[in-house]
Amino acid sequence: MAEKFSLKDQLFNLQKTRYLAGLFAGATSDFDAAGFEASVMARLLDLELKDRINWIAEQLAVHVPGPLSQVAPVIVAALPPPLDPSLRDDDFGDFIFAPLGEWVTALTTQEADLPLALDTLEALTQRFSMEFALRPLLKRWPDPVLSRMMQWTDHDHYHVRRLASEGSRPRLPWGLAVNLPLEAPLPILDRLHRDPARFVTRSVANHLNDIAKKEPQIVIDRLTDWQGQGMQAQKELDWITAHALRGLVKAGDPRALRLLGYDPDLELTARLQLPASVRIGDKLALGADVQGARGARVLVDYALTFQRAGGKTATKVFKWKTGSLGADGLSLQKSHPLKAQASTFTLLPGAHRVTLLVNGVPRAEGEVELLA
Repeated sequence: MAEKFSLKDQLFNLQKTRYLAGLFAGATSDFDAAGFEASVMARLLDLELKDRINWIAEQLAVHVPGPLSQVAPVIVAALPPPLDPSLRDDDFGDFIFAPLGEWVTALTTQEADLPLALDTLEALTQRFSMEFALRPLLKRWPDPVLSRMMQWTDHDHYHVRRLASEGSRPRLPWGLAVNLPLEAPLPILDRLHRDPARFVTRSVANHLNDIAKKEPQIVIDRLTDWQGQGMQAQKELDWITAHALRGLVKAGDPRALRLLGYDPDLELTARLQLPASVRIGDKLALGADVQGARGARVLVDYALTFQRAGGKTATKVFKWKTGSLGADGLSLQKSHPLKAQASTFTLLPGAHRVTLLVNGVPRAEGEVELLA
């Protein structure tokens, strides 16, 4: 029987700890590599992932004591060469450097420490992304940190440029809430939207998607401005726009749909084909037929309204097809799996509504009975 995969054990283990110890032993003769390894491993395997990061940071502080002014040069001296600056995506670096960012943040106790702390995070993020370590500093000293982040938008290394966007996201998953005004980082995004690296532009799009959950019009206005500026390749700007608006599109926001070239007011007819019933664990066969003006652009989604415990319901929108109507319209077929042990919620027997959405507007609907 195969062992269950453990992310925490893959990222933080004896080999990684020994690697980190060797780096610091090479940076300063005072570092007790064996003692550091022993102290880390005394508890490491009993801890969850985030606690492992904090524990390693604490042990680094024990074995390299002192204020940030003494510790930062040792950290920088211990670092391996930066990640390849010629790449554009999918090079996240080594998680074993995450504790170093937490260590720097913990040592930054006053604003006078800030320039050195940001210098050190700038170096660290070229080995592993430092958005989580940056956010406590951004929350405490927003103006000087935002000023430095604006400077990072012109950095030679794309990981540093990405940090300017990712570190200031309003809703960074698992990240500390920084409570900045939504408009505060927009000048940073104005520069980064034209970046040549997808690793950076993906962060810009995710940042805008975060903003859209609270203030959609800010995002619509920004993307419209960028379309007019023509400072990014059109194909990449189209990708940024679609990715940034994905939440609004699922919600059927007409402003977002129009910006993407889909007219919510398009005249068309649509039919939805459903079976009368399907068993949980099988696949739901869906069919759709859309008719309208030839060449009209359409975005076809479908929404499932699930039965929940206590007589409640929940609706989730799923992507289906984007394209243009032909002379015979557009005919679609799809199989939707109805997993018996879904990871997000349990499927319950009973009538479930299916709604066909074209350009964000409900066009047809029907019910299917889920059988146990």
